[in-house]
Amino acid sequence: MSPCHVSYGGGHGASSEIATNGVHLHVVQAGPPEGPLVILLHGFPEFWYGWRNQIEFLARLGYRVWAPDQRGYNTSDKPTGIGSYRVDLLAADIVGLIDAAGCDRASVVGHDWGGGVGWRIAGAYPQRLDRLVVLNMPHPAVFRKRLRTSLRQLLKSFYILLFQIPRLPEARIRARNWRLLEHTLLGSSRPGAFTAEALERYREASVTTRRDHHHAPLVSRRPTEAGSSSGRPTHSGSDAAPLGRSG
Repeated sequence: MSPCHVSYGGGHGASSEIATNGVHLHVVQAGPPEGPLVILLHGFPEFWYGWRNQIEFLARLGYRVWAPDQRGYNTSDKPTGIGSYRVDLLAADIVGLIDAAGCDRASVVGHDWGGGVGWRIAGAYPQRLDRLVVLNMPHPAVFRKRLRTSLRQLLKSFYILLFQIPRLPEARIRARNWRLLEHTLLGSSRPGAFTAEALERYREASVTTRRDHHHAPLVSRRPTEAGSSSGRPTHSGSDAAPLGRSG
């Protein structure tokens, strides 16, 4: 498939389908081909477009930027069944993208559920990472501990249990022209962060997004503990340092 040009923020990139781990993922690419590879992993309920401002910024700094729609999202392949969305498969998808780029390693930036995939890559494939930056997703071991010891955290994470109910999350998300989607995006961001055009793009992407990946987290295998064994820099949370260039 020949790449086509897409617009994001104030810049332009190439949109293509990349074969990886038995699926084809839609990937937006920008920046110089010889630059250090950075892969941006979106969360829920998002797709590559959530990184539109960061794609342009990193490309201008000289990074080779790949922003995929993860499996099940937007125009990427959507295999059937909850088992097709285990976190180990999602991590293998991204490692396959690193291979497809012709690179040994990449820096991975993950937000929300994309951060969970990043943690999995760090635990299972530490040799493939230059750096991991995780936003709004605690380390799996910390998260499990908080769920066991903090009623406040358990209540905040109760929505994950709701996603295990068949068909209910799908119906709730689609109701009233995707009103819950709009409420989620606007309620978790600064005023003015989402224009009417941006919200419409999210609605269009959600129409084609499968819901099996929402059910998968609680049935996935226990993730490998990540972080301390990787031997590579890891940043998490609001104190994360930005990507830097050496030399």
